[in-house]
Amino acid sequence: MSQSSKELSRLFKTKNSKEMLGFLLRACEEEVSRFCPPGKSCHDWIGPPDKYSNLRPVHFYIPENESPLEQKLRELRQEAQEWNQQFWENQNLTFLKEKEKFIDSRLKAKGLELRAESGQKATLNAEEMADFYKEFLSKNFQKHMYYNRDWYKRSFAIPFFMGKVALEKIWNKLRLKRKKTSN
Repeated sequence: MSQSSKELSRLFKTKNSKEMLGFLLRACEEEVSRFCPPGKSCHDWIGPPDKYSNLRPVHFYIPENESPLEQKLRELRQEAQEWNQQFWENQNLTFLKEKEKFIDSRLKAKGLELRAESGQKATLNAEEMADFYKEFLSKNFQKHMYYNRDWYKRSFAIPFFMGKVALEKIWNKLRLKRKKTSN
């Protein structure tokens, strides 16, 4: 088990949310700073999956002659990525914390320890875990509904601006051709 995994396990057990948040922020900064596309790249780059959200971060290319419309599109995409990252980071951490509590309580109810004598972590069977998954999904139904609603709103805005950017580029090419033919 890595040092950061041990630290995260310890924080889950202490339930100190300030300490946990600090740890996660440090871990996220470390993760993001390690991935960096080449300096002369002219494309968006997609990084490795984030440890906590499981989403792949995108490093957006910013062209030198970016139009205001292209900038707006890029900013919308960045905001959507950050919002999505935050939601899934929080959701996954909540899931792990609640799952740990559930397993803990079920094992204690059975009179079992978290670790067997061999040192191996005790687990529950699939049917017992199905109870947890059902309960977790039911408890978070509203949160997921709001997430889906907001995601659809963002998802419609981005292609709309993509279309506007494409039309702007076509219009600019046509204007350049007209200037060349008129000269």
